[in-house]
Order: sequence, then structure tokens, then C-alpha cells
Amino acid sequence: MVDIESLKNNPKTQFLASQYESLLAQESELETLLQSDSSLASMIEEERSAISIQKKALEEQFDAIAKSEKEEEEFPNEIILEVRAGAGGDEASIFATELVSMYERFASSKGWSTKFLDSYTLEIKGKDVYRILRFETGVHRVQRIPATEKNGRIHTSTASVAILPIRKKVSFEINPADLDMEYSRSGGAGGQNVNKVETAVRLIHKPTGIDVRSTSERSQLANREKALQILTAKLQQIKEEEEAKKYSGDRKAQIGTADRSEKIRTYNFPQDRVTDHRIRQNFSNIEGIMLGKIDKIVDALQSGELGEGDSED
Repeated sequence: MVDIESLKNNPKTQFLASQYESLLAQESELETLLQSDSSLASMIEEERSAISIQKKALEEQFDAIAKSEKEEEEFPNEIILEVRAGAGGDEASIFATELVSMYERFASSKGWSTKFLDSYTLEIKGKDVYRILRFETGVHRVQRIPATEKNGRIHTSTASVAILPIRKKVSFEINPADLDMEYSRSGGAGGQNVNKVETAVRLIHKPTGIDVRSTSERSQLANREKALQILTAKLQQIKEEEEAKKYSGDRKAQIGTADRSEKIRTYNFPQDRVTDHRIRQNFSNIEGIMLGKIDKIVDALQSGELGEGDSED
């Protein structure tokens, strides 16, 4: 049964719904005509058959659009990518900055649009962005000799990456009473209002202690909306992580539960090797990888096949 009203309220199906509604009206007119003049039965039947074919074609389009919307809801074309420095002091901060740059360059190579929401938070929009990058969530570890190291010792530092899908539908609402809001001046490059008007917004979700910040928009209102969007995505991810931990199966065995506390990858500079621990695969050309050439890694994760390489602890 076709729900015309619902289809008319969807911008993607409005026009098709009006066409379908017109065909229904034509069917009704034919039925009235048949009742008034049975001699027209043969002609009316031909008209009905033609209308039925048109209706079927429209119904197939409705189904295709519904399927596309369902897939887009599962794999949105918009994400927030957040990187945070972990253990390792200044070297961890440097590594976090390099990871953000790596993802920005990769996004550019895919033709996706990017925008910095703050120093370590990137908004990325583009076809299949979440499908491709969803397995990047977790702890990334780097092993190398820092530029400031005088004795040539290899240091180990970490940074955590979170991939937050921006969904059109969420399964909960945030109570405004649970939020604390702070305003401050935006820093860095920008317009004339930088350092003069308090446009930057920081939201604190009191029940969880999660805080988010947005500085990229020109107005306080826009930054507040963007911060709320990021907070909603974070809370949704926490809920999804909790759900994922209830199940095991192939996905967990191969690529983990998307928990940001799980160590997923090591970047070993002295050995020119990047190891993804979930699929037990090693990748060379670490310099190229840090410049955004991570296609082989994300492709391997997409396939979900367990590799033969040694996993480095």
C-alpha cells in the first residue's frame, strides 16, 4: 500500500507522489465512466492497463528512494572526525596534528569537502564518507625518534581518533537542562570579529561530562547549533558502542567494536611500517600514508579479511 501523504512530505518523492496521485484520480474517473457506460469496457480496460504499468514504474522508484534513504541513514555522507592527543606529551600532540592532516588530505583526494571546527576536529562531507572511514575510530600509536631526541631513542606516543556519523534521525533527545554552555572569542585566522566577539561555543553535557567546542562558524548561534550536532553524534556513538559490545560475530572478530579506547594501528617510522592490528596487515610507505595515501588500508578494512602479516603488540 502506497502512503501518498508520507511521500508528498518527502522532498525526494514529492513530484513522483503527485504523478501517482494523478494516476489514482484517472483510475477513479475510469471506474465512474464504466459504471455509466458499459459499452466502453474494452477501451477502459486498455486505459487501466496503461495506468497500472505507470503506477508500477513509480512504485519501483519509491522503493529505490526508500532503500537509498535507509542506506544513507546507516552510512551517512557527513561525519565529524575528532583526534585527541594521548600519551606522549608534545610528541603526542604533534602526532595528533599529523593525523588530522592525513585525513584532510585523504578527504581531498576523494573529492569530499572539509571544514575545521577546531584544531583537532574536522567536518567531512561526501559520498560514502562514513562507509569508508568508519573503521578509523580507536587509538593510533606512533613509534619514532622525535626531532628533539638527542640520544636517538625511539619514543612511543598515541592519539585517539573518533569518527562520528551525522545522522538525520537519532534515537534520543538531549534535555536542555542537562547542558552547560560557555562562550569565548574565536582564535586563529578568521574574519574581523576574531578576538572581538564571543562567537566560539563550548557545550558540556552534565550527565556524561562530555564537552564539545565549535569555533568555525561566524555567529554564536551557528556555532551553538554545530556544537549541539557534534554532541548528539558523540552520544549516539556511545549508545552504538554499548550495543556493539553485546554482540560478537564476524565484525567484532575482524575489525573490533569501534570503541575509541581500542588500540587499532601502529605507525612505526624506523621500520617504514604501518600495522593495523585488527586485520593483522602491514603497509609500507609510511611517509606517503601520512600524506593521506591510506587507500590500501581503508580498502583492506572494507573487505574485512584477516591478513597473514604479523601483528605488532
